[in-house]
Amino acid sequence: MSTFTPASGSTAPKPSGAPAVRRTAGVAALAALALAATACSSSGGDPLGGGASTSAAAGGSTSAGAAPGGTVVVGSANFPENVLLGSIYSQALRAKGVKVEEKFNIGSREVLYGQLQSGSLSVLPEYNGALLSYLGGKSADPTTAAVNAELTKTLPASLGLLESSPAEDKDTLSVSQESADKFGLRTIADLAAQAGEFTIGGPPEFKSRQEQPLKDVYGLTFKEWKSTGETTANAVKDGSIQVGNVFSTDPKLAQFKLVPLGDPKNLFGAQNITPLVNKAKVDATTTGALNAVSAKLDTAGLLALMKKVAVDKEDPSAVAKDWLKTNGLS
Repeated sequence: MSTFTPASGSTAPKPSGAPAVRRTAGVAALAALALAATACSSSGGDPLGGGASTSAAAGGSTSAGAAPGGTVVVGSANFPENVLLGSIYSQALRAKGVKVEEKFNIGSREVLYGQLQSGSLSVLPEYNGALLSYLGGKSADPTTAAVNAELTKTLPASLGLLESSPAEDKDTLSVSQESADKFGLRTIADLAAQAGEFTIGGPPEFKSRQEQPLKDVYGLTFKEWKSTGETTANAVKDGSIQVGNVFSTDPKLAQFKLVPLGDPKNLFGAQNITPLVNKAKVDATTTGALNAVSAKLDTAGLLALMKKVAVDKEDPSAVAKDWLKTNGLS
């Protein structure tokens, strides 16, 4: 994919087409964020699903959206995994001497994207496939490189992608082990015979974003759609829904013995965690620090981090600090 030239005049490295490893959201409310929540459900990461738009700022003292050489404003969505990633980004930047302001827990992509375009935010942890879908783009090839190439063509000139990490927080349709065994469910396609009797749940925007694609790609029409938000994995476990949009980095997948169904038609595609930046608000130091984070972050590592946040109730800032130290980035 194409690159852009940061304000300092240096060219940011090209995002890698590294193959995705595996997730997703799911994707605990964090200390100051109601740690009981889970990303896609209680853990990890709704790739910027929905939710109330609230803001909690910390860190830098200069105005939001300051030009390079001033403050870099790192934002995040309002689910635990994205706040954790935002904290990793901000601490990695501070380790390189960058002045940072944190604006975490803001809201959904619908809110965040406009703030990045306007320059109120400088950097966001994004999910490449989900962002491409949000912008109305499509890639016939589900690989990281192909999704990023299409996304680069789709983004406005003011915004740029940095390097994608191998880590993915990917949408899954998950069922209980009991349902999987009873109905022979291994892939999303296997839901065809039962969908009319099943209730499906997920984050607030899940129905509006995925109802038609599930019909078009897999021919699925469900009996009922429920907005289950952070309790999606719990709802699958207790049987109040039969299918849940639980994300792949959600520790509750393993905790509740849920079965993520395969996606043979690649409805969800690559969802690599990728820094999205306002080009005018970052320089070579910023892009270099964020690309270094991407190079170290993989799905298994992210799942381990989210267990600490969502299950062990550790402070996300402390979890981010330890990860950066372990990976030589602080």
